[in-house]
Amino acid sequence: MSGLDPAARDALIAAAKAAEGNAYAPYSRFHVGAALLFDDGAVVTGANVENASYGLSLCAETVAMAAAAAAGRRGGLVAVAVTGGAIDTSEAERPTISPCGRCRQVLNEFATLGGTDPVVLCAGAGEVVEIRLSALLPMAFGPASFGTLGG
Repeated sequence: MSGLDPAARDALIAAAKAAEGNAYAPYSRFHVGAALLFDDGAVVTGANVENASYGLSLCAETVAMAAAAAAGRRGGLVAVAVTGGAIDTSEAERPTISPCGRCRQVLNEFATLGGTDPVVLCAGAGEVVEIRLSALLPMAFGPASFGTLGG
């Protein structure tokens, strides 16, 4: 389904897991990593950043997308990998997580600009759920909703 070869898929998931190590999650102790793959082969990662005022916290996917946007990326998003778990969770107990609604919207914004429908790899203990972003966020509101932006 993903169109990614197994090596690229595994590398993207490994990049997301590595990004977890950069999480700042002193409140939930739940570290999340995200890795974005672009059509030129570039991978941009992010980790969740919590704040004592919970509403100001940032999810890993949003951090990664902001880093990509700050680097000038405006399209070409091919795949997203998301991993996470409590810092004291064994590998066998890791949950399979997916982007929250806010992150789905952020990812959709930039996928729409490039005319892509990236595969989202939701990785957990021995399981990877692959699903297209359009299935995670049906009837999405985005640049095309304005009639003059995006595609």
